[in-house]
Amino acid sequence: MLPPFLASIIEWLRAGYPEGVPEQDYVPLFALLKRRLSDDEVDQVADALVDEGDLPISKTDIAVLITKITNEMPLGHDIDRVRVHLEAGGWPLTGHDL
Repeated sequence: MLPPFLASIIEWLRAGYPEGVPEQDYVPLFALLKRRLSDDEVDQVADALVDEGDLPISKTDIAVLITKITNEMPLGHDIDRVRVHLEAGGWPLTGHDL
């Protein structure tokens, strides 16, 4: 059984392309999908923030580092994943913007 999010993407593709996706449409379709940080990238961002040593760590610090690593604007859920990872490690975070 597919996860609901993946099933909804497949259903949307089948509705829009009942005869299958033409080859020239693959790249534009993939561009529509939002990127999500991998678990390794979450670790990489958290480790880099800790190594920088600028404590406490803010939401802006997390967002800037995600942008540096991925060359893309960070998504809110990715910032939250890094924040949770840092909290689990006991690292101090600023509270006013998290």
